[in-house]
Amino acid sequence: MKNEKLENKDTEKDEPLENNLREELDKVQEEKAELNDRFLRLYSEFDNYKKRTQKERLELIDTASENVILDILPVVDDFERAIEANEKIDDLSSMKEGFELIYSKLIQVLKKQNVKEISAEGELFDTDFHEAVTFIPAVSEEEAGRVLDVIQKGYTMQDKVIRYAKVVIAK
Repeated sequence: MKNEKLENKDTEKDEPLENNLREELDKVQEEKAELNDRFLRLYSEFDNYKKRTQKERLELIDTASENVILDILPVVDDFERAIEANEKIDDLSSMKEGFELIYSKLIQVLKKQNVKEISAEGELFDTDFHEAVTFIPAVSEEEAGRVLDVIQKGYTMQDKVIRYAKVVIAK
């Protein structure tokens, strides 16, 4: 009988402890569910943010190229007018002047887009800006390693090389 009383006392003591543990477990499970929900929401928001910024980037690129085309179209119009006018004109000097005007207009469009020509002729050969097409023996010591001729002009856009200058080098 004494043993039964002791067991009953132990069981009575364990019940509040068990209830406390259950309550704590329920609380932890609620917190876990809440944190999991918050994580899923944040993950979803971040995924939407990535998609939105990628879409905006693509739209920006499309818009940028549209602006360049809009700047070039007047030059195309000028070329068309020059071609029409050249059919009726025999004066080569006015034809030459017209093409020079169109050329300068195109150069202005390139400048507006921050495109710059790479200076090459007479400069020291620089692999960051020049591409050697061929080598010619140097006439003098000062000429060695310098660009003698430019086969194709090079260009930079916002200080980044978009086309290297193809050059002939004195060796």
